[in-house]
Parts: sequence; C-alpha cells; structure tokens
Amino acid sequence: VQFVESGGGMVQPGGSLRLSCAASGFFFSYWDMSWVRQAPGKGPEWVSSINTSGGSTYYADSVKGRFTISRDNAKNTLHLQMNNLNAEDTALYYCARGKFSVRTSWGQGTQVTVSS
Repeated sequence: VQFVESGGGMVQPGGSLRLSCAASGFFFSYWDMSWVRQAPGKGPEWVSSINTSGGSTYYADSVKGRFTISRDNAKNTLHLQMNNLNAEDTALYYCARGKFSVRTSWGQGTQVTVSS
C-alpha cells in the first residue's frame, strides 16, 4: 500500500486548497478511504471518510461544511477540497485506507499551513 499526497501549501485564513492522494498497491475501488491530519505536537486526527462508491461521506465536526471529500476510482485518486481555512487546520494531511482511519504510516503527507 502506498499513498502520495499533494496539494498542500501556505494560505491565508479564509483561503482554499485542494489536496490529492494517488493510491497504489491495492484495489483502491474496493476500500473506503479517509483523510487524517496531525498538527505539531498532537496525535493523529480523523478528518473525513468516503465509501467505495463515493455516495456516502463523513466529516469531523471541526471541518463539516468547509471540507469536501471525493474520489475518482478510475484514477485511483482521493481528494479533499478545503474552504474557509483557519489556523486550526494547520497540520500534515495524510490519506488512509478504511473508514474513520487515523493511520498515517502509508505516505509522507502534505503540509497545510494557514497563516496571515
């Protein structure tokens, strides 16, 4: 199992970013998928999950209404559209296999920094 996360960067509060995760090494379309984040000095935090078809999505209360998870099974790719970002969203973001997963060991993550 391998994930390559991308799309992170530095943005001002209120800004937007779109994260992507390229998955390989397993049958992507057979698995629910998640986004996990880890802020400096804190443990992993589950952010969002999506089922195999993309028809069901789940969000942590802290991001509900601001983030949108999606997937492209034809391209083995997971996305996270993040709008109205704030300083509390600053973290290293990882994709993970499984619903409500908090595992961060499959990829390097992509850094999101929200600062004015």
